Amino acid sequence: MKEEREIVLSTKYANPAPLGLFAFGMTTILLNLHNAGFFELDSMIIAMGIFYGGLAQVIAGIIESKKNNTFGLTAFTSYGFFWLSFAGLLILPKLGLATAVSETGLVAYLVMWGIFTLLLFVGTLKLNRALQLVFGTLTVLFFLLAIGDATGNASIKTFAGYEGIICGGLAIYAGIAQVLNELHGKTVLPIG
Repeated sequence: MKEEREIVLSTKYANPAPLGLFAFGMTTILLNLHNAGFFELDSMIIAMGIFYGGLAQVIAGIIESKKNNTFGLTAFTSYGFFWLSFAGLLILPKLGLATAVSETGLVAYLVMWGIFTLLLFVGTLKLNRALQLVFGTLTVLFFLLAIGDATGNASIKTFAGYEGIICGGLAIYAGIAQVLNELHGKTVLPIG
């Protein structure tokens, strides 16, 4: 006689935010090391944008949806698709599938992402200080990059690169704080 087993599906999901924060933070740092002038834009940045900054954040956002977290869903899936669209801006013209983005088009792209990020920053005022710092510095980053492209001022773009490294570092901090605080069952790294 075959033994029947009861299958219990867990409705509790792990916290996807650290995955999304690490994916965002690491990819942001790498792109902004390029913006700060440390190395050329190459396949390493594009691959990180597609597979970690892009896909990992979309996955984190979908899991946030399962946890009924509208903010996490919106932020992680949106920035995941930001990275995928950014990679598309670079790859599609090289494949002959689209015209390269104009300076004006790129400025509009960055301004729209800056406005979107500013709106999410307002939402973080109900959340912790770590996320406020991430979204605040990201808002500044998008507008600095837009101003740098609009004016052609290389110094602004370089400064934006350094500011973006800080933004990415803050996201990594917020991610590891959540992991360590959960593992230890107490505040190891404060997130405010």
